[in-house]
Order: sequence, then structure tokens, then C-alpha cells
Amino acid sequence: MDFASLMNKEISKSHPEAKATEPSKKYMKRADVEAERHGQYLADQRKLEKEKAAKQLHKRKREEEELEANKAREIKRTKLAEESRQRREEREAEEDRIHRKKLGLPELIKEVQEEVEEDDIKEEELVGKMRQMGQPAMLFGESHKQKLRRFKNLGVVMTKGPIPTSLELVDEKDMKVDQVPKDHEGKKFLFRQLASYFTMVIADWESALIKEKRDTFASQKAYDAMVQSKESMAPLFRKFEKGDLDEGVLEPIVEIVKAAQERRYVDANDGYLRLSIGKAAWPIGVTMVGIHERSAREKLHESDKGHVMGDEVTRKFLQSIKRCLTFAQIRWPPEDIRQLMG
Repeated sequence: MDFASLMNKEISKSHPEAKATEPSKKYMKRADVEAERHGQYLADQRKLEKEKAAKQLHKRKREEEELEANKAREIKRTKLAEESRQRREEREAEEDRIHRKKLGLPELIKEVQEEVEEDDIKEEELVGKMRQMGQPAMLFGESHKQKLRRFKNLGVVMTKGPIPTSLELVDEKDMKVDQVPKDHEGKKFLFRQLASYFTMVIADWESALIKEKRDTFASQKAYDAMVQSKESMAPLFRKFEKGDLDEGVLEPIVEIVKAAQERRYVDANDGYLRLSIGKAAWPIGVTMVGIHERSAREKLHESDKGHVMGDEVTRKFLQSIKRCLTFAQIRWPPEDIRQLMG
């Protein structure tokens, strides 16, 4: 045996194959460490989420139980209160019956009231509808049932628009006005035409301001003017609904609307001025010759008197009509530039 084979034999004895194939655990890769740490983190997060979900489920179950208990207590309290009220009413009725019997008076016949569903319309919604209709929101000592019955007895359907009204609005092609008719049905249709025209103008005015609204003082002031005009026009719509608008005011309004529909805004403005301040001359100097006043002298220039100073409500809706004219000439400009108001 030569020296090389002897050395190989000794080396193979000192390094067996089993030990050579066994991996060393002294060092670990960083990726393995990070993977193990990430796995532990995910396991902890899953555990926390399970605990949190269990707590939320327990809390929700406890809240539902408390809600059911409160509802049961409220039902029981309402039932006890109703039973107590019925017993009190029966006791008072019995005492009153005995008292009337002692006095020799006849027994009272119990009135059967018509039942009304309380949940038909909510209280807040019912109050809002009554106010829109120009009716009192609540009468003295009126219950919800009585208020609901009063609302149903009115039988009025309010239109949806800038100014709610019970008048049936007409289409734009039917809004053209000419003159004040003499018959009652013609006047009713005229009021519908006027309400429809002003509703259209105010709706376009409001939508235009909302579309171009800016966070500036001028924009806010213009929007406030529109809101104020809308509120001031509400009494005029109520007069349209009742049909009790004075002829001295109705005819100039028809003249103004007719001129505005024909885009003659200068003529419409002249009609507004005649309606607001009148056309009577202001006398300077001697106003009457003689010592005796003529009979019915004050009626000579009654038609020339302006109506804007008549009362505050009239002044406000006339001013709102003027604002509607100002917007209308921007929304529907005239073909003749001379018809633009200054």
C-alpha cells in the first residue's frame, strides 16, 4: 500500500459521510429570520382581530338586549298610563253621573269620535304643510288627531316650487296674458297664469344663482335678495289663491307681466312706476278755489294714487316684482336694445 492510499483512508476515518451531510445550525439567513418574524406578527394580528370581533359582538348583543328591555319598559309604561287614564276617566264619569243623578239631571250621551291614524303624517311635516297653506299651525287646545283631521278637511294640494301654492300651474305656452277678464272663471285662470309666470322666473333666478354661487359678499347679497323676494311674493300668491286682489293692483300687474313676456322691459318698468308711486301731479300753491269743498272731490284722482305705500306687505311684493323684471331682462334679453331698463 502506497502513501497516498494510506492518507485517504485516514482522512475518511476522521470525516465520516453522515457528519458531512448534516447541515450546520450555527448561522441563519436574514430572510429566514424576517419570514419567521413576519409569520409571528400575522399570527398575533389574527388573534387580536378575533378578540376584537368577539368584544364587538358581545357589545352589540348587550346593546340589543338593552334596547329590547327599554322598548318593553316603554310599552309597559304606556300601557299602564293608558289604563290609569281610562280608570281615571271612568271614575270621573261615574262621579259625574252620580252627581247629575242627585241633581235630577239627565245622563250625558257619550260622543263617539272619529278615529284618525296618528302615524299618518308626522307632527313636524304636518306643521310645515299647514304653514305652507297659510293655515294656523296649531289651534288652541288642538290635538294631533284634530290637526290631522283639519288638514284632511282642507283637501288642498300644494304644488312643488319656489313658492308652494294651491293653484294649478300652467305650461309656459299658456302663460301669455292679455287683459283682465270680466268673468269669474277667466280671472281664476288669469291668477293661475300670473302664478305660473312668477314661479318660472323665480325658479330660473334661484337656479342661476346656485349655479354661479361664489364665496363672496356680492354673491351672498344677491342670493339673499332672491330669498327675500321669494318670501315677499308669498302674500301675493295667497291673494291669487283667494282671488281677492284689488282691481287697482291687478290691472297694472297684468300690464307689467304682459310687457315682460313681450320683452318690453322699459314699458314694464313704466307700469311698475305707475303702480308704485302713481301718476298724480304734486300740487304746488293753491289747490282749491272757493270756500266750499266739492262733493266726492277725493275720488277724482283715486286711480292716480300709488299703492306701494298702502301697507308693508304690498310694498314688499311690488319691490319683488321689480327684482323679477331685472332678472328677466338678463334671462330673456330683448331684441330691441332700447327696451333694456337702466
